[in-house]
Amino acid sequence: MATAAMPLAGAEPRPVPAVPSPVPVARPTVPAVPADVPAKPKRDRAGLAGRALLAVVVLGGAALAAIGFAGSYASLEALAVKKGFGDFAPWFPIGVDAGIIVALAADLYLVRRGMSWPFLRPLAHGLTVATVWFNASAGPRSPMQDPVAAAMHAVMPILFVAVVEACRFLVIRTARLDAGQDDNAAIPRHRWILSPYRTFGMWRNLKLWALATYEEVVKLEQDRRVYRVMLIQKHGSVRKAPEVERLPLTMARYGLSVEAALALPRQAAEREQRRRDAEEAAKVQAEALKAQRAAQADIARIRADGMVQAAQHEVTASTQQAAVTARAELVAAERAAETEAQALESAVAAEAEARRVRAIKEAAEDREQAAGIAARAAEIEETAAGMERRAAEIAEQTAKANARAEAYRKQAVEDEKHATETAAHVAEMRLRIAGIEKRAAEVEDEARLSQKDRNVLRVARRALLENGDVETIPLEAIVEEFGVSTTTASNYRKWAAEKIAEGYRPEGI
Repeated sequence: MATAAMPLAGAEPRPVPAVPSPVPVARPTVPAVPADVPAKPKRDRAGLAGRALLAVVVLGGAALAAIGFAGSYASLEALAVKKGFGDFAPWFPIGVDAGIIVALAADLYLVRRGMSWPFLRPLAHGLTVATVWFNASAGPRSPMQDPVAAAMHAVMPILFVAVVEACRFLVIRTARLDAGQDDNAAIPRHRWILSPYRTFGMWRNLKLWALATYEEVVKLEQDRRVYRVMLIQKHGSVRKAPEVERLPLTMARYGLSVEAALALPRQAAEREQRRRDAEEAAKVQAEALKAQRAAQADIARIRADGMVQAAQHEVTASTQQAAVTARAELVAAERAAETEAQALESAVAAEAEARRVRAIKEAAEDREQAAGIAARAAEIEETAAGMERRAAEIAEQTAKANARAEAYRKQAVEDEKHATETAAHVAEMRLRIAGIEKRAAEVEDEARLSQKDRNVLRVARRALLENGDVETIPLEAIVEEFGVSTTTASNYRKWAAEKIAEGYRPEGI
């Protein structure tokens, strides 16, 4: 049998083409209301009903307090007189009943300020039990002899305490909602009855790991059960699954979701990679420092060797040059004397002149040899200077390598810090968005908005949370989130912009 196709959740209903009917449609005789006539504002019946109930509670509580105080005052005064309180008997009922009111009022005030003191409520309840017992004992017979009279005396104080406890619950609930905390995290009683063992585990995770709402705990539990079933279908048994795939079940006691547990190996690998990168950077820095120290030692040794060799060559050249000069001068003097001595002899004059010229030539050769030695010493000094420049270049490269290693290390620290801050910011934004969506859903439920209006307001809230401009929200994201067409998504974005322009801004944004 053919079944009608159900529309997707969140999709806009498509208009059904009208089927032509042979019967003519009767035209309405009532004239249509002009479009420019303003519609009458709807009365907030829920708000009026809430204010009326609040007025009944306040007036009824005041009346109960007045009636209970009047009846209790007469009974306690008579009991105080009978017990010998004397002149203090009229003040005794005021002290007891006023103590109850003051203790409960102080407890409500401290709860409203977020500074609850556990001693006040037991004190008020103890005084209530005392005034109930005193009222029950004020009659002519004891409570055991006349339990009906004792119960009648106990009704009014118990009603007064019940009204005050209701006010205390209202104050605590309102304060938590104003602070963005959902107090509906309490697990329903029917769940404790239907599944006490699993409910205890859910309650333990809710309280131990500070989860936001009961719905979140239920979602985590459902995801884990579905994941367990998928593991069984995949491997035949949970025990046969790899250790990594069993992480969501192993880490369930620590309040982690399935996605968070499966992400643990990747996060551990990233932390290990960062640690290895830091160790590698430290190793590179150590090697660079070692190379720098070795280069400095080589530079110092080369510089010292060059200085020693230059000094040795300089001394040798100077000594050789002095010796050659002295020898040349001595030879020249000797030969000059010999020439002068032999000049007297005409026969040997030419030979003496030749010897003198040869001596001068030998002296010139000795001077040229000394100049070559000096040039060699200059070359050695230039080689030493080049080695010093090479050592300086090595030191500069080592400093640049150290700077790059330090920059890599600082960048790794900044990346890790930024990742941590980003994760914390994302978690904070998720909690904030959950609170805003919760309060917005309550307001929309009270206003009884249609699904289309809810979707438009949700797009407006998303734009306000990002940067206030709905045009930055892609149409594909709206289509995917609400399951509507591109035209409807464009209309959602336009209507959301109109809502923002009209001043729409939910609480918490």
